[in-house]
Amino acid sequence: IIFRSTRKVNTLLDIKYQQQYRAKNGQGGMGKNMHGRNGKDLVIPVPRGTLIKDQGSGEVLFDLTAEGQEFLAVKGGRGGLGNSHFKSATRQTPKFAQPGEPGEEKDLMLELKLLADVGLIGLPNAGKSTLISVISSARPRIADYPFTTLVPNLGVVKYKDFKSFVIADIPGLIEGAHKGAGLGFQFLRHVERTSILLHLVDVSEMAEGDTADNFEKIIGELELYSPELLNKPQAVAGTKLDIKGDSKRLDRLVLYCKDKKYDFFPISAVTGEGIKKLMNYLGKKVEKCGKGSSEPR
Repeated sequence: IIFRSTRKVNTLLDIKYQQQYRAKNGQGGMGKNMHGRNGKDLVIPVPRGTLIKDQGSGEVLFDLTAEGQEFLAVKGGRGGLGNSHFKSATRQTPKFAQPGEPGEEKDLMLELKLLADVGLIGLPNAGKSTLISVISSARPRIADYPFTTLVPNLGVVKYKDFKSFVIADIPGLIEGAHKGAGLGFQFLRHVERTSILLHLVDVSEMAEGDTADNFEKIIGELELYSPELLNKPQAVAGTKLDIKGDSKRLDRLVLYCKDKKYDFFPISAVTGEGIKKLMNYLGKKVEKCGKGSSEPR
């Protein structure tokens, strides 16, 4: 049984619902002095970024990070030998044979840490899914209520000169995410492999709470989960500019970002305001990190 990484698969949902895999058995020689048929390999496609762990010890056995990378999980047993194999000049019709051996069995655990250049993070309903649907071909579920996104979405963003980078829409984080609240563990682990973090903060009148306070909540959760995350390059986008409201909400966030030295971009995924400028900025940041692609994906 072989695990193979591919960009055609984005989640481990299929494996979640089929937790036992068995490769096909081989076949005997059918009593005709022939070699029996070998068992057929079972290849299981998984997303790039899949960690394969031992279920008992938790040890990481392999990290599938590259396209087409394979991990041999278990081997089939050695085939048997029929009685004709033991035939000799003095023993024309042997009365014995050698049976085959059973194949390996293992209990494995798979964990996905998405591989993306840019991670979109923010509170639920900050506009992450809407943004990724506008800037890439990703089609996440979008609705006007929190926690619409339950699995991360990957999209490829193309910017100037046919360059591109991969962006991940990380499902909404809430206070206590570092302790697992709101599926926080499942979501935060995807942030670990991104090169750049883009914080989305809703600056419309529809958002609850103060804009700067909302941003600080997410920063706090990242730090509590892993202080190293704060060493990544980070920028902030104030979203939903198309919804008119109290300009003080936007002004407060602008001043906060200026004070904390975060690059800030006011945007609207609906009207397109500020989107091109933000994507070019992210593309340059990705290039500085030594990632991204100049080839169409």
